[in-house]
Amino acid sequence: MGVICFSLNSGSNGNCIYVEDEGEGLLFDAGISGKRTAERLALHGRDVRDVRAVIITHDHADHIRCAGILSRKFGLPVYMTRRTHQAGQRWCRLGRIADLRFFRPHQALRFGPLTVRTRPTPHDAAEPVAVTVSSCGRRVGILTDLGCVFDGLAGMIGSLDAAFLESNYDPDMLATGPYPQAVKRRIAGAGGHLSNAEAAELVAAAGNGRLQWVALSHLSEVNNTAELALTTFRRIAGRRWPAVVASRYGPGRVMEVH
Repeated sequence: MGVICFSLNSGSNGNCIYVEDEGEGLLFDAGISGKRTAERLALHGRDVRDVRAVIITHDHADHIRCAGILSRKFGLPVYMTRRTHQAGQRWCRLGRIADLRFFRPHQALRFGPLTVRTRPTPHDAAEPVAVTVSSCGRRVGILTDLGCVFDGLAGMIGSLDAAFLESNYDPDMLATGPYPQAVKRRIAGAGGHLSNAEAAELVAAAGNGRLQWVALSHLSEVNNTAELALTTFRRIAGRRWPAVVASRYGPGRVMEVH
């Protein structure tokens, strides 16, 4: 078997992704409750108490708010940058994290066969990072809340075998939608999110012969639909790369990277 991946939830209502190889499992982000995390892992035959670590990408509530709960309730070590922890405690009241470990952007973290590498993004958080997880030559990207298309992002995608890639909004739906203008500018600005077209163009530009699948992630509930995200991706990137949508309402199917 290869690297196993699935999303437990993806969207502004909470984010959490599971990656496993050779029995070593990691959770990326902690935006859903401990109860839901345990239940959704169990649906795919995993026990939350067997998770090796929880790795937090940034301090926004939909990624960090349940980090303390996962640590206290299930005894899981939690990794984040020091600035992310400071901001998270300030805004989300994380409470005590029983086993808190800090990392620096670009630092490699190793868990059995899995190596996790992080790099900064322009997203409007205290110290946000994008993540690649590698094992036995296979590489999975967790690329959500990216801010904008920054230098090196296409090259990063070009090195991957699979990716959870944000496809947050449709520009027309955002422009005509109910959000205040300041929020619209924030979403489409340099510290916000990638649109459907930007995500698709990145994959197409990477020209990646390695990429086995893309999970379009962190879709807006108000400014996007799963159908629109997939249609836009296929129109721009073509059907060379299989694409699915990571749901904001429940766990996704198990995806394998060979």
